Amino acid sequence: MSLSIGIVMDPIESIVPYKDTTLAMMLAAQHRGWDVYVILQEDIFLHTGKVHAARRKVRVYDNNDHWFDAEPMTDAPLAEHDIILMRKDPPFNMDYIYTTYLLERAQEEGVLVSNRPSSLRDVNEKLYTAWFSQHCPPTLVTANAERLKQFVHEHEDAIVKPLDGMGGESIYRLTPNDPNINVVLEYMTQRNKRQIMAQRYLPEIRDGDKRVLVVNGTPVSHALARVPAQGETRGNLAAGGRGVPVPMSDHDKQLAESLGPHLVEKGLLFVGLDIIGTSLTEINVTSPTCVRELDAHINENNAAGEGYQPGIADAYLDALAEQREALS
Repeated sequence: MSLSIGIVMDPIESIVPYKDTTLAMMLAAQHRGWDVYVILQEDIFLHTGKVHAARRKVRVYDNNDHWFDAEPMTDAPLAEHDIILMRKDPPFNMDYIYTTYLLERAQEEGVLVSNRPSSLRDVNEKLYTAWFSQHCPPTLVTANAERLKQFVHEHEDAIVKPLDGMGGESIYRLTPNDPNINVVLEYMTQRNKRQIMAQRYLPEIRDGDKRVLVVNGTPVSHALARVPAQGETRGNLAAGGRGVPVPMSDHDKQLAESLGPHLVEKGLLFVGLDIIGTSLTEINVTSPTCVRELDAHINENNAAGEGYQPGIADAYLDALAEQREALS
């Protein structure tokens, strides 16, 4: 079955091919004979009730020096595509929210959009963990700096972070005697006006912040432990962390499987869970990564030969193709 897939993403010129998960999805789609188009968020528009986009058809390559060729840009209704992937990286700002409304309108015109636009709005990657608090470390969300200080004193060691950040940006580790605790909390809360999150510090971060991918409700066989650099608290790869593929532990598998049905119900077919030790810390739904690193490890262990090797992206596209066929 040949399909047309449009991918809303950051400029394809700017990606880092060897570790870009969206490229893995494009390679998998192209291998199936699907037509692949790239779309920038700012090039989606609404005209007389129909959603359109300026798009480019691309051919992609698993090559770090030359990873795509693109045809000239053309305008077309999004309804011409069978599937749209929303893979635009945060910031999760008003422009992002407006885009989810436009994609939701396209969805009503018959396009399968993943992850589901309404759930991208509803599922804050940090706050949604509250729905599964039995798996989480002690957590406080508040704009009140004094409450945050009390939390730090109670737990003696805590992490504070914004609710809309990514890649380890603006994450601070605080202890009761930290001389900068007041200024950090004033800055983070914008003087008691902005909600932020505090979580008890988990010393298991030294062994890595594990990224567990859940595809169509099923966890991938391996996780990527993102080990902090020397002197760092953050394991994020964007903050200098080192990615180490590890087999899925029984605990992490059970945790991911318990969340799987909830994610599928919300139309969240490609999700990244962040787990430190045995604690769930975030549920990533916007543009989860780590496919390339995990595929390389799994294929190496399976003694895969040369040529295209099916991987995690293929499982995702299988689920999308099945849902697309059900819509027809």
